[in-house]
This record gives sequence, C-alpha cells and structure tokens, in this order.
Amino acid sequence: MANPVIRIATLGITLGMAVMIISVMVVTGFRNEITAKVIGFGAHIRINNFDSNNSYEEIPIAANAPFVSKLKKNPNVKHIQIYATKAGIVKTNEEIQGIVLKGVDKKYDWTFFKDKLVSGKIPELNDSNEFNEVLISKKTANQLQLKASDDMIVYFIQQPPRIRKFKITGVYSTGLDEFDNLYAFCNIDIIRKLNNWDKTQAGGYEILIHDLNKLDQVNDEIYKSAGFEFYTQSIREQYPQLFHWLDLQNINVIIIIGLILLIAGISMISTLLILILENTAMIGMLKALGAGDRSIRKIFIYIAVPVIGTGIIAGNILGIGLCLLQWKFGLVTLPQESYYVSTVPVNFSIPHLILLNAGTILACILILIGPSAVISRISPSKVMRFD
Repeated sequence: MANPVIRIATLGITLGMAVMIISVMVVTGFRNEITAKVIGFGAHIRINNFDSNNSYEEIPIAANAPFVSKLKKNPNVKHIQIYATKAGIVKTNEEIQGIVLKGVDKKYDWTFFKDKLVSGKIPELNDSNEFNEVLISKKTANQLQLKASDDMIVYFIQQPPRIRKFKITGVYSTGLDEFDNLYAFCNIDIIRKLNNWDKTQAGGYEILIHDLNKLDQVNDEIYKSAGFEFYTQSIREQYPQLFHWLDLQNINVIIIIGLILLIAGISMISTLLILILENTAMIGMLKALGAGDRSIRKIFIYIAVPVIGTGIIAGNILGIGLCLLQWKFGLVTLPQESYYVSTVPVNFSIPHLILLNAGTILACILILIGPSAVISRISPSKVMRFD
C-alpha cells in the first residue's frame, strides 16, 4: 500500500510545484509586458511646467533647461528626450475621430515602436517643417480606413482654427487600447508652430532610467535636480489605476502559492501518517531495542525527503517545460482588447525559481515535523501485545 501512497504524494508535489512555477512566470511576464508597453509610451519619469494641467496642451518649458546637464550626470538616468502633445480631430470622407499628436525630436528613443510596427516605417524627423510625417496606431488606421502612405487631415480647435495635412509613414500596434486609440507621433516642430512656440521650447521632458526598481528613488533625485518650479511624475503616478491592477495580480499569485503549499502539505502529512501506521510494529521493535523517538522520527523524515525531492524536480521540469513551449510557440492566446497581450507572456527569472524551490522544500520539511511526533506516542508494549 505504501508504494501507491508515495506515488500519489509525489504526483501531488509535482503538480503543485509546476502550477506555482507557471503562476509566477506568467504573472511576472504579464506585469513586465504591460509595464514595458506603458513605459514605451510615457517613459519612466516626466518633467513638466508646474502650471501644466491634465489636458493635452502643456505650458511650454525650456528645451535646454539648466537641470538637464545635472540629470545627464546621474548614473541612474539612461536617456532624456523632449516632447509636446496637442489634441486634434482627424476627418476623412466617412469617419471622424479625436487624436493626440505627440511631437518628438531626433533624439527620441524609437526602440519600443520599432518592435511594434505593423507596416511602413518610423517618421523621419527633419529640422524642416515641410516634412509632416506621422506614425499612427493600427486601431486609428482601421477606424479611419487609412494605411501607410495615405494622407491624413487633422483639424486643431484653437483661435484661429488650423488644419494640417500629414503623410502616414507607418502604423503601429501595442495592444494597449487606451493609448492606441489616442496617440500619433510627429515632428515636435509641427506642435511648436501650431502653438506659436520657438525652437527653444517644448512641452516637457521624458526620462528613461536603467532600473525600474529604483523608480521612486530616481524620481525624488530628479525632482530635487529640476527644482521646485517643475513638476515630476513617475510612470506609476501617471497611470496609478493600471499599476494597482498589476499589483493585484501579485496578490493572486501569493494566494495560489499559499493554497498549493497547503494542499502539498496535507498530502505529505497523510503520506507520512500512513507510513507510520503501516510500520507501527517496526517502530515498537526499534523502541524495545532502545532506539529513541528522535532517531526513529529521522528515519521517516529521511524516507519522506526523497519523495519531496522527486516531486520538486519533476515539478520544475514540467512547469519550466510548459513555460518554454508557451514562450517559443505562444500556444495559449488571449483577447488582446481585454488583456493587452495576444498570447500569455512568461518571464524566466532564476531568483524567483530559487526562492520558490527553497521555500517549498523548507515548508514541506517543517510540515513533516508535526506528524512525525506521533511516533513518540507509540508504546512498544501495546504494539507487541497487539501483534
């Protein structure tokens, strides 16, 4: 009877370990993917004029502000770029849609959007205003029935109202509808001309940093360097609802891991108790020969440890293997409009795997200490009389 019980216990640990690994890899992958997309649109930190409001019409800031040289010396800062935004209305023969033009210059980091291009190319940001090239989202292109190489007419509601004709050079898609439905990218000089700004003005600065884990620390450093007349915001402060939602996913993983460890613990307790009950005669004999309770408990824990080890190793192979298949082939898909990604993302993190394995081993061993105490209650005389 012991062999089937051990096999069931091993299988339980294997499945539990695999589910924990998959849960952690998927949630961290999901978090990293969404965070990367949000940062791709808005960078890690933004600096604006303190008087700017929440609209898409910033109060201008100097494009060569004195604090920029200080920020470039900060080892945590990776890249600094200027931008400006302006709301407009796109009208075609059959459709009309609001849009926000984000103006950038030649120093803008296009790395994120190069991977998200559906068709066409990134706009060429020349110093001349003659080149009104624009990058729009696939959502916008589909709604307006436009494509790369088409012209796009944008109306700006201001005094006096203005109209600009743009050439669509590329179409991108990130899966973040909140942004894809809104943003198009063009030369910042176009925004300057519409706002009657000169070449030395911009809407604000975007700061990219090396380590996301230092976001709050670097945000405070930048705020002190920029001065109190400027307003700095981290990406978490700009989109708190999105990051709060991602934080909830971490809580879900903790709950899942806790439940699985509880189930695995119950399985190990049951297995050990069955082994003890099946071997009460042997325990009584060992005690009659002078063996102590601690020594006998160690014997049964040593029997259980290989079961734990086998289950954990098999669980790692199964969990990591399934994650590798998902990473390579994208077998499990998702509705992108609801989850912001088209396939389930996975994140391979060695520290997470080490912590997960070490925690599982420790939890299982600690759980075994309790039921092994039953051995001390077994009386040699009663066992031998029973036999």
